[in-house]
Amino acid sequence: MKSIIVKLINLPSTLSIKFYPRINRMILKTHDAILGKNVQIPGKVSWSIWGGKVLIGDNFYFSSGSGVNPIASNLLGAIYLEKGALLKIGNNVGMSSTRMWVHDSVTIGDNVKVGACVLITDTDAHPLDYLARRTSNDGTKSAPIVIEDDVWVGAHSIILKGVTIGARSIIGAGSVVTKSIPADCVAAGNPCRVIKNLK
Repeated sequence: MKSIIVKLINLPSTLSIKFYPRINRMILKTHDAILGKNVQIPGKVSWSIWGGKVLIGDNFYFSSGSGVNPIASNLLGAIYLEKGALLKIGNNVGMSSTRMWVHDSVTIGDNVKVGACVLITDTDAHPLDYLARRTSNDGTKSAPIVIEDDVWVGAHSIILKGVTIGARSIIGAGSVVTKSIPADCVAAGNPCRVIKNLK
């Protein structure tokens, strides 16, 4: 009886690991995504790819949802690409319940680690002018994001439009990155600032 209860408790995790990887690959292939070798996406992900382009390198791991990462709890990863947007992810990248909204482009280099529940968005989503917000999203600002090789982004951080994070840098958990961060440093806070150089 005890083993049956344990199996029932672990059912969401089992489904995530066995069922969703195939579904996620099918969704990406339907949108003509180019996938490298050993792309693993266990867990349910919210996909909205409206004519955008997705390029994913080798050995990509994106965990999402129930039973996959205890830090992310039951939060789902989400990938939203607008028409003409580009999401390019390098080799050996790991993410956990990451949420991305790509209006122009987001480029993630090789060997990047993105902690639980990080938000990456290259757009303000709405105009700054209140009159424009009443009628449409015309005038919304956006700018590409680049995360260079070997960067580690701590859990629950937010990376906003126009930011480049230099190679080998570390972004502390819960940071709000509004401006570019140079290579080889530790940066943290709201707004995110360099607090230590690594070289």
